[in-house]
Amino acid sequence: MDLRRLTCFLAVADELNFSRAAQRLHMSQPPLSQQIRLLEQEMGAQLFERSRRAVTLTPAGLLLQEKARQIVELHQQAGELCRMAAHGLAGRLRIAFTASVPLFDAFSAMLRDFRTRYPEVELDLQHMTTGEQIAALTAGQIDIGFMRPSPAFRIPVPIREQTLWRDELMLALPARQAADSQPVALSALADQPFVLHPSVLGGGLHEHILALCSEAGFVPRIAQPARETSTMLALVAAGLGLSIVPSVYERICPPGVVLQPLADAARHSRIAMVSMQQAPSPCVQMFWQLLR
Repeated sequence: MDLRRLTCFLAVADELNFSRAAQRLHMSQPPLSQQIRLLEQEMGAQLFERSRRAVTLTPAGLLLQEKARQIVELHQQAGELCRMAAHGLAGRLRIAFTASVPLFDAFSAMLRDFRTRYPEVELDLQHMTTGEQIAALTAGQIDIGFMRPSPAFRIPVPIREQTLWRDELMLALPARQAADSQPVALSALADQPFVLHPSVLGGGLHEHILALCSEAGFVPRIAQPARETSTMLALVAAGLGLSIVPSVYERICPPGVVLQPLADAARHSRIAMVSMQQAPSPCVQMFWQLLR
């Protein structure tokens, strides 16, 4: 369907006068009449009743008027969205994050600020481990990641990163086993059962914990694996073992669990924001600019 013909039709339908419609469209009347005849041929119906005194819409013309207006408005909206997307003001931004990231107030504030500034950008949020984020970034499945890399993990060169927040890894143990709040030497826990995440590749929290235990001279005996840290803490409260979690989980620590600092070195952890160096989406650049 020719958009120009629909525009001509709407002008005549609004004015009910070919002369005034032609003036409104900045064209002469004969070409306007020709466009209307071509549209009527295309529709297979007469759209206007013409007489010397008046121009009126036929029943078919009345039906087309409503649909034509919707089509023209949608075309205008699509064009505006495309222009906005070209400047990062509209589109879709795919963001992944590790489980602890939403516990940082700055994360929700960052998303809220971005949505306020760019309401036409759709945010697609999903939970992924650090390793999953690296794979998804390189495969073009996400645009931005918020990850918790281990100290030994090296971000691949094509990926840019920015450290956002830091916290500490702490020992989670049943309250009945906590004698005081003094730092605990990890080496003293070699014989204790642990509740930890299952082993995954990717250089995230699990690898950091294993590295800490290795430096303390032992491999942790995982009595119960758990994918979610909140589940790990619940199992610690039930007495199934000890765990090591980021200090930000103090916010949601269940009753019966105490978090104590570790005395060992390299217990600090960090949250980094990452994206591809050559980000194809203008929305990604807008997000980085907001961060700065």
